[in-house]
Amino acid sequence: MPNWREILDELRTTGGAHDVVRRKYLTHLHSVSGRNVILYYSGWLQKSNLQRIGVTLGIDDGDKNGFMTAVNKLDRSKGLDLILHTPGGETAATESIVYYLRSMFKDDIRAIIPQLAMSAGTMIALACKEIVMGEQSSLGPIDPQVAGVPAHGIIEEFKTAAAEIKADNIRAAVWQPILAKYSPTLIGECQKAIDWSNDLAKQWLTEVMFKGDPAAGQKVSTIVNELASHALTKAHARHISKDKAKALGIKVVDLETDQKLQDAVLSVHHACIHTLTETAAVKIIENHEGAAMISQAAQVVMQAQQ
Repeated sequence: MPNWREILDELRTTGGAHDVVRRKYLTHLHSVSGRNVILYYSGWLQKSNLQRIGVTLGIDDGDKNGFMTAVNKLDRSKGLDLILHTPGGETAATESIVYYLRSMFKDDIRAIIPQLAMSAGTMIALACKEIVMGEQSSLGPIDPQVAGVPAHGIIEEFKTAAAEIKADNIRAAVWQPILAKYSPTLIGECQKAIDWSNDLAKQWLTEVMFKGDPAAGQKVSTIVNELASHALTKAHARHISKDKAKALGIKVVDLETDQKLQDAVLSVHHACIHTLTETAAVKIIENHEGAAMISQAAQVVMQAQQ
């Protein structure tokens, strides 16, 4: 199968027909796997300028319409290969999408991560029976963010302030400008966000990936305790490699063990990245039959400006 450069040449030869080329490789991937294929791609790496003006390119409730479009008329008995490339997004939307896909495919869902599935994208992957990763693939921490700040970090900072002030009242003057920015319910909301994220990850891992495993409890705790701990991962943008994911006990399948599958997956990935780089597309939800919902930059900017 063609590499990045060869796909770019093909796009130029066909006059920039990104949809045609992308769907060609999606169809080929379906023929290789024998399973339904749905891709979920965000252009957050290519359209970072939109994020700077407040446009979210992460998972949101609007994506449900795209998944409904992609699932419609598929033979669900063939299961689903879900190709993920996303920075994450809203927990509520993630929960809703996961339950919808699980209800449609009876938990016969395999996540494929060609490059990055971070935060809530990792949570979706953890809700699948296994995760296909290559040497270049990464998951991410699942600790929730509140207004762009780690919820764990806010709680840790508050506890540090309380301890220092209790030990020395003079420290209150130092902490006052920081604590004054906290809303009355911020600490409680942070804890609820942490509990929600952790509970979902534990539930999904127990019900799907480790269903029937007598050691499920310990395995799930190890995975969630690591991925959900801001203290351990250090940064929400931390990349969790294939080997690290395996070491945590996540059921990971090496993409490199099946050369045909690897070539097909990476061709789809390259075609999607070319689409997001060279067109106005900012988010793509599409199946192997060409049913798709593609968000355009102009539409998203107009919504952000309203």
